[in-house]
Amino acid sequence: MGDRPPSLKVEKPWGRFEQYTHNLPCTVKIITVEPGGTLSRQYHHHRDELWVALDPGARVELGEQVLSPVPGEKLYIPRETVHRLSCDGDQPVRILEVSFGEFDEDDIIRLEDVYGRIGP
Repeated sequence: MGDRPPSLKVEKPWGRFEQYTHNLPCTVKIITVEPGGTLSRQYHHHRDELWVALDPGARVELGEQVLSPVPGEKLYIPRETVHRLSCDGDQPVRILEVSFGEFDEDDIIRLEDVYGRIGP
């Protein structure tokens, strides 16, 4: 859904690398979701996100789509796109998240949350 962030693919004698940001503000995290766990259905005003699945068993709601990315699969989440990550398997699921733009945990607009974290 949406366009992928601009990337630079560079071939090397040993293989290649794909660069998504160069001297730009970004935040990199690894998110781990335990079996049965689910993040808020949410969106952000000030950042885009690139998710790379690291483990099998992820369930991603992206807009109206429900996806089951395989390890290594990349998902681009433009700002203001509703999304949610869950663990469908019996082992924890990890996602590498690269956020582009202004990163602030207060920029999470929660639409639904099983842990009661929706504000007034």
